[in-house]
Amino acid sequence: MSASTSTTLPVTLTHRFADDLPELALDWQAAEAPEPRLLVLNQPLAVELGLDPDWLRSPDGVRFLVGGLVPDDARPVAQGYAGHQFGGYSPRLGDGRALLLGELTDAEGRLRDLHLKGSGRTPFARGGDGLAVVGPMLREYVVSEAMHALGIPTTRSLAVVWTGRGVQRETVLPGAVLTRVASSHLRVGSFQYARALCAQSGDLDLLRRLTDHAIARHHPHAAEADNPALALFEAVVAAQADLVARWMLVGFVHGVMNTDNVTISGETIDYGPCAFMEAFDPATSFSSIDEGGRYAYGNQPTITEWDLARLAEALLPLLHDDEGKAITLATTALQGFRPRYSAAWDAGWRAKLGLAAETPEADGTEEVVTDFLALLQTEHPDLTSFLVALRAGTARDHVVDLAAYDAWHTRWQALGPDLDLMGRTNPVRTPRNRLVEAALTAANAGDLAPLGPLLQAVTAPYGEAEGLDEFAQPAPDTADSYVTFCGT
Repeated sequence: MSASTSTTLPVTLTHRFADDLPELALDWQAAEAPEPRLLVLNQPLAVELGLDPDWLRSPDGVRFLVGGLVPDDARPVAQGYAGHQFGGYSPRLGDGRALLLGELTDAEGRLRDLHLKGSGRTPFARGGDGLAVVGPMLREYVVSEAMHALGIPTTRSLAVVWTGRGVQRETVLPGAVLTRVASSHLRVGSFQYARALCAQSGDLDLLRRLTDHAIARHHPHAAEADNPALALFEAVVAAQADLVARWMLVGFVHGVMNTDNVTISGETIDYGPCAFMEAFDPATSFSSIDEGGRYAYGNQPTITEWDLARLAEALLPLLHDDEGKAITLATTALQGFRPRYSAAWDAGWRAKLGLAAETPEADGTEEVVTDFLALLQTEHPDLTSFLVALRAGTARDHVVDLAAYDAWHTRWQALGPDLDLMGRTNPVRTPRNRLVEAALTAANAGDLAPLGPLLQAVTAPYGEAEGLDEFAQPAPDTADSYVTFCGT
């Protein structure tokens, strides 16, 4: 590993994760970036974190953003975790190309992780080069900031820095490091890894400490419960149910919902082969490595429930001394996922259709929503623009079965939809796949000009915006053949 310089900098990083859980933290340093150059900086996020944007743009600030210059007493670590990847268990994954620089306290007093992606090989790399390239790192920047603008819990992107190093993929591409911000990087895979280490040692101390750390960091109310580990699990189940419902309401397809990508905080993490569905189809899958469609759009709730069952397995020894009773407690808690998800999904669709009835079954709202979802499945319209057109009164132009649409539309109109509510809940602009790809291709060639308008559009998703009409338009052919790659 290369030696990063430690010095006095205008930023303070703590290392609570590394101190509390040394078994899950491997001291490491970022690989040297030969010629670091800032490509994009999230100035509002920098201010939110209490960081000086002007300093971050300076040579020292840019070196800090790639881990080449760290504050005195900082302790960068690669985090260890396990995971089920496409259903197969990998007992030792970890940050193969990433580092947790440390935690900082933002302007609102919240503890946030500062994390690097593409910062070089670590002992968790499993044969990979530990590097990242400009395109995928900018994809994460664009999509994570779009998700934030949509109000969906997510990790954030502070910066992307060009490293000056070529990276071999199918061709040689420009290398980059993403500086990521998160409530934490604790994940289901963290608990799987801790449980395995405890099984080897015959001591549950590490699993208890991890549970206490997660509770303190994300779900402090669980500490007061009679069974804190169970209360933590219930909180994670609820957070993930709400999160995935929000994904589904905007057509987001994550692409790699392995257990190492399911956070304890309930934030979206790891924007690899992700994309937004355009033509509505539950079978939509963009990832080049998801050949069977395991993580297709329509499978995301079920897969999340499956992933949460793996968290329950890891926590079993803390739920009850009797394994049978522990399984019963875990099963009962996990059964809360589907009603929680359904409630969020149903409420979300009522709002998107401008129907805020508290008793939807009483006035026909529930049936109108159900029939609208059936309409989406038969017509396969562009999800984003169809909902915008519905509010504008032009959705009929986008359907084939006019009689069925007209019958539904009459019933919907009779409920008196709130057009203002529809405007607040239906984005006009999402990261359109062809435009994202065009911007990333240009960036790989050294042209950042398309990136600015793209970021402007996706971070202002609602309402009218002058000069951004292109970003509200669906692909010319709504039959999606778009393919994304994870970039490793």
